[in-house]
Amino acid sequence: MKTFKKNQLIKTYIKKAIFIIPLLLITMTISAQVDNGYERAKAEIEAQFGVFPEMFAAFPDHALAGAWDSFKQLQGSDNVIPPKYRELLQLAVASQIPCSYCIYFHTEIAKAHGATKEEIKEAVAHGAQTRHWSMILQGSQIDFKDFKSEFDGMMKYMSEKSKE
Repeated sequence: MKTFKKNQLIKTYIKKAIFIIPLLLITMTISAQVDNGYERAKAEIEAQFGVFPEMFAAFPDHALAGAWDSFKQLQGSDNVIPPKYRELLQLAVASQIPCSYCIYFHTEIAKAHGATKEEIKEAVAHGAQTRHWSMILQGSQIDFKDFKSEFDGMMKYMSEKSKE
């Protein structure tokens, strides 16, 4: 009987080992991929900017590669919105959040892409105007369906008027 229990115990340990060993290997593989992704992203960021900026260092290591890929895609040359207008748009949003870091970043990048002082002021004013009317609409609790219907009528009227 002791031999039978001993064999059962050995089988139980083998079953557990069969489950645990692949799990450990998968964990080690994922960990290596995360490390490789982090190191790749960090090297690309340093090559792009000459330093590893704090805004990227503050990001969780395991998610840096994805964040960097997203940043590159949204800031890349394949975008439909030209860089100057993209930066002015982001400046308008940053001004209304408000985010001092973002305002500085997007103002300087917009300038680098040829934005004038007047374009920068106008982008901020457009952001302010959007926020202003948003507050009026939201605070007055104007029904969204009614707003859409009224706006669609206004657009139709203006379109027809422009054809005269």
